This record gives sequence, C-alpha cells and structure tokens, in this order.
Amino acid sequence: MENTIPLLLKQLPLPHAPTISMKTRETSNQGLREETNQYQSSPHCASSSHLRFQLSMEDVRATTAWVASHSSHVLVDSAGIEKVVNSIDDIPKVDWDFEGIHYFDNGPLTVQYLFVLDALNFCFWPDKDLNYDDLASGLKAALQNDKSAFDADRLQKYTGPQLRELLKWPRPLPLEDERVRLLHEVGIELERSFDGKASNLVDRCGKSALNLVALVARHFPGFRDHSVYKGRQIFLYKRAQIFAADLWGAFRGQGYGEFKDISSLTIMADYIVPAVLRQLGVLKYSPELASTIDASGEIGPGTEEEVELRACSVHAVEKMRELISKKSGRQVLSVELDLWLWASGVQCATLQHHRTLSIYY
Repeated sequence: MENTIPLLLKQLPLPHAPTISMKTRETSNQGLREETNQYQSSPHCASSSHLRFQLSMEDVRATTAWVASHSSHVLVDSAGIEKVVNSIDDIPKVDWDFEGIHYFDNGPLTVQYLFVLDALNFCFWPDKDLNYDDLASGLKAALQNDKSAFDADRLQKYTGPQLRELLKWPRPLPLEDERVRLLHEVGIELERSFDGKASNLVDRCGKSALNLVALVARHFPGFRDHSVYKGRQIFLYKRAQIFAADLWGAFRGQGYGEFKDISSLTIMADYIVPAVLRQLGVLKYSPELASTIDASGEIGPGTEEEVELRACSVHAVEKMRELISKKSGRQVLSVELDLWLWASGVQCATLQHHRTLSIYY
C-alpha cells in the first residue's frame, strides 16, 4: 500500500470516475486569542469586511510561507512539487456526498447541519473505531429523526452523554468536553447574533467566502485557528474555511453555496494532507519527526513540529496550485487540490499521519 498514492492520483482525474465527497475533516486548542480590530468592521458592510478579511487570508498565506522558510523539522521540496505537478493531467471535479452520509434538503436546515458538523469535526483518531463518517451520518440521522435537534436553544444544553446518544456512539467521544463546549458556544452565539440560524450567518456574508470566514472567526472563538511559532502568530482558519467549502460543495456553488471568491480559500490543514504530501515527496521530515509519526507517537498542539506540519502543507499546496495553473492555463482552486489530496490519502490504509489532540482538526 505504501506506493498506492501516486497511482490514486493518476486514477482520480478520470472523467467518469465516482465523484468525491466534499467532507469536512478532523480539526489544537493552541493559539486562541482575544478578538482583534481586524474583525470589528460591520458584518453588514460587505466592502469593508471583505477588504479587512482579505488581509487575514493573506495572513494565512504569508505566515505559513514564513513558517516554511524558517522550518526546523519539515522541508517543502520544490523538486518534489515539480515532479508531482508534471505527473498531473487534470484535477477531478468536486462533488459532494457520493456516499450518502450527509444531510441535505437544499435549505436552511442543511446550513444548520453543516455548521454543527463543522463545530464537532475534529480529533477522531484516539478512538480507532470512530471516524468522520460516523459523525456526519450520526448527525444526519439525528436531524432526520428530529428536525429541532440542532435548534440554537437545544445546542446550548447538550451534555456529553446526550451527544453520544445523538450519534448512537457507545462510549465517551475523544475530547468530549470540548465538543460539548463548542456546541454550547455555537448555540449561544447563533441565538444572540443570528436569530438562532446559521443560514442568517451565511446570508450576512454577501456571497463572499472571505466574509463568511471572517464572521465565523469573529463570533465563534472555537473556530479561531491560530498558533504562535518562533515568536510570530500563524493563521490557519481550518474549520472556518471548511464551513465555506462545505456549503460550496453541498449546494454546488448555488444558493447558500454561492461565493464569488471561493478561489481565495487555502487548503484545510489537517492530518491526512501532510501525510499524503510526505508520501509524494513534497514534504520531507527530520529523522526525529519521522520516527515519532511512524511510531504513532503524539505531537503536542502548538509545538514547532505540529505548526510546521500544517503550515508547510498549506504553503506547499499553494505552490502546487500556482504551477498547475500555469501548466494548465486555467485557474485551479486550493479547495479542489485539498479534496483531491485528502481523498487519495483516506484510500491508503497504511498512511501514517501525525497525532495531535486538537479542537481545530
């Protein structure tokens, strides 16, 4: 299985291959900070909010590039990037939910479902039997059984055992207390600022993915995916970005999923994509880091190694996107590359990913 990823990369672009699910993936409690002025513009002022958050998204690209240029444990290999890009003929079209594990009714309840899903979508690996599919399908079944299950007032009251019952999971979830805390946070702020509805949050973004990520990060501290690395603050915004990407995938770029600037999002730095990039020769690890990952050892949240794994992945795929766009003569989206790499990784049973206890992925 060690050599299956390059083969999968070749197979995925086939025009009649099965479509690929736009899944949100696992999401460190490092790096939370108080709200700064960059988020203080009125959410109703699209141009001001858009300008301000463009700076924040450039912060993602700029700070992850800075990490890559100062990294001690992870190297972005330019030759490896060129080799992969030269082997690519096309990127598969992104579709959503070919497995049938997500709730979708083409309306506001789907938006509520996706926001709850993205609030809970992190750190499955401590339970070897638990994965993203269990979360997505469990929440889907709960909503089909009770359309009020994700009402804002109910989200504020769930306990750990009640969340387990909702998902039909027989034992405590990894980071269960954090999952419950984040559910409460979502319910409280949706009720306070958006009349209880995530669809109102989306309506307020003015069809801008950047504005949506800004609003989510502004109002929901659990989505503020920041770290401090060698004295600098590093921005990743993984779960906030993936909410926008999920809407885009689920609604096929229409309605609640219509964003004029979906190309501005970066990849979603998680466990799988760094591991795939390593297998492809795009990322190279220090002997010490490689040994820890290969032995399934834990890497602390906010450590140099953990920040480098995520930040170097973002930077590497940005470089891949630039080269693929130049080669193909058309715009390539980071969200397409992210899904493509991730889908390749989850099909490789022996893929060794890093293990970090984290609320961000």
